Amino acid sequence: MARSDAARTALLDTAERLFVEAGISHVSDRKVAEAAGNTNHSAVGYYFGGREGLLRALLTRHLAAMEEPRRAMFERSDSLLDDVRCLVVPVTDTLAELPPPTWRARFVSQALHDPVTAPLLHGLEDAAPTAALIIRSAVSRLDLPKAVVRGRAALMSHVITSACAEMEERAERDGKEPKWQAAGDFLADAITGMLTAPVSRPADVPSLAAEDD
Repeated sequence: MARSDAARTALLDTAERLFVEAGISHVSDRKVAEAAGNTNHSAVGYYFGGREGLLRALLTRHLAAMEEPRRAMFERSDSLLDDVRCLVVPVTDTLAELPPPTWRARFVSQALHDPVTAPLLHGLEDAAPTAALIIRSAVSRLDLPKAVVRGRAALMSHVITSACAEMEERAERDGKEPKWQAAGDFLADAITGMLTAPVSRPADVPSLAAEDD
């Protein structure tokens, strides 16, 4: 790995950890550089163009790691469960491949709820084009009101990120290796059940779920 690539990776890894430990808004770019062992306190600006570029790079790294596995799985998908597995399993497999301790799941969960970082996710479709195809395929298999589908799709994202973040935190706390493969299977089954569950009030979907889409 070239020196510049190594420095960039060190900044990403360090930022991911510090953001989880202290919160995205409470960690300065200078602190990231210092903790990464970079003597240039403006290293974040040099390598990423500033805070937004750093956050984009962190999110893109995560999304890009899942793109090829998702594409390969989606080519063989022929059911709703298969579609859901295409979305879930690459997440848990990616987390399983990271050296412990990991911070990725907690960072992604935090980013999803951070008012500054969350909007960046909507501008990164190019980093994960297959995910959009899978979601459209899954939606086409559901004979449900559009508002219900939107709401459940939003909940699906939150279920995956929150469950993985909790598993990662528990693993660090207890010192036990998380069972990511089992988690992927469990989440895919549970989410498929949620997507196909009966609808009690088709005209009265909670606005929070719909707005998160």
